[in-house]
Amino acid sequence: MPKNDISKSKSIQRAKTITQLVICGVVVAVGAFYAKGVVDGFRTVPSLAESNSAGTSDIDIEAPTTPDPNKTVCAPIAVKTKNKFYGDLILVNNDHQYYSSGEEDLVNIADKNAENDIYYFVTDGYDYQIISPVYDAMIKMIGDFYEKYQNDTLIIYGSYRTHAQQEQLYEEKQEGDESGDAPLVAKPGHSEHETGYAFDFSESETYDYEGTGDFKWINDNCYKYGFVVRYTAEKEKLTQIRPEPWHFRYVGIPHAYYMTKNNLCLEEYISMLSEKYSYEGEHLLFADENGKNYEVYFFPSDDGADETMVPVPTANKYTISGNNVDGFIVTVYKDEALAAEDVQPTTEAVTEDTENSGETEDAVY
Repeated sequence: MPKNDISKSKSIQRAKTITQLVICGVVVAVGAFYAKGVVDGFRTVPSLAESNSAGTSDIDIEAPTTPDPNKTVCAPIAVKTKNKFYGDLILVNNDHQYYSSGEEDLVNIADKNAENDIYYFVTDGYDYQIISPVYDAMIKMIGDFYEKYQNDTLIIYGSYRTHAQQEQLYEEKQEGDESGDAPLVAKPGHSEHETGYAFDFSESETYDYEGTGDFKWINDNCYKYGFVVRYTAEKEKLTQIRPEPWHFRYVGIPHAYYMTKNNLCLEEYISMLSEKYSYEGEHLLFADENGKNYEVYFFPSDDGADETMVPVPTANKYTISGNNVDGFIVTVYKDEALAAEDVQPTTEAVTEDTENSGETEDAVY
């Protein structure tokens, strides 16, 4: 074979070999690239726990959680918005008027005493009335007082009053009083006596009551029965009423306990709940001296609607009260399960058929 042909043949063969080597290199490189991608994929995808803690995963999966036994599960119920004016926590003072629904659950004290054979206290007249739950708590308190001291000189000197009765009493007390001090009697429409949640004590020996002597026990222990001494010298600037050691207001045991132990008058307590303990934020949690646990929160009224959807516990006993200002206060009894009779709100004074827009014959504008 000629020398030139041999050189040409070798060149062609070398070119083929180089081409094959290049192709093989490319194939190997591509294979290596894909293999590296697979390996890297395994290395770079974090575990579910890592992604949840680092917040870098796009996987929208929630790990199963154990329910918090201390968290109150709530669901909304419809409460008539106008019921914010009723309940055992309503604030009634010179700035917040009470408009009677005309459906207060009143009982005659003398009749109930006769019915229950109670003889260790009397009323100053036969027609004295009080709201039924307040009577029950009052009787228990007076009964325990009598058992301790065998003192039967207590008199109920003031209880529920109609608007007309309050107006007459206010006019009588104002005549000749030029002291300039806070009044002894609240303005008509602004008296707790018109709600049925308050009463006054006197006693048969002096027709006076200062909460001293045997009676100091009542003033010191009334919170255990759901009452507070409403008007004290210390809180006069807030209540705008001179001290009345004889005037007791029912607010319910949890609230009476908290108010007493924290030295709060009702004005301070209602303000604190609406400002600091709304449903959407922190709730007020506390236990009383008997170890009973409570949760309290405020929910604003939907004043543009007939009904307000108030969130309430689905498993615990609760009560709802209006505050007569801007909404509702829910009290949760953390140690008690919800019973069928506890499902309805406690603001039942106004029924579906009751019209109470504030325009009642007893109202003052």
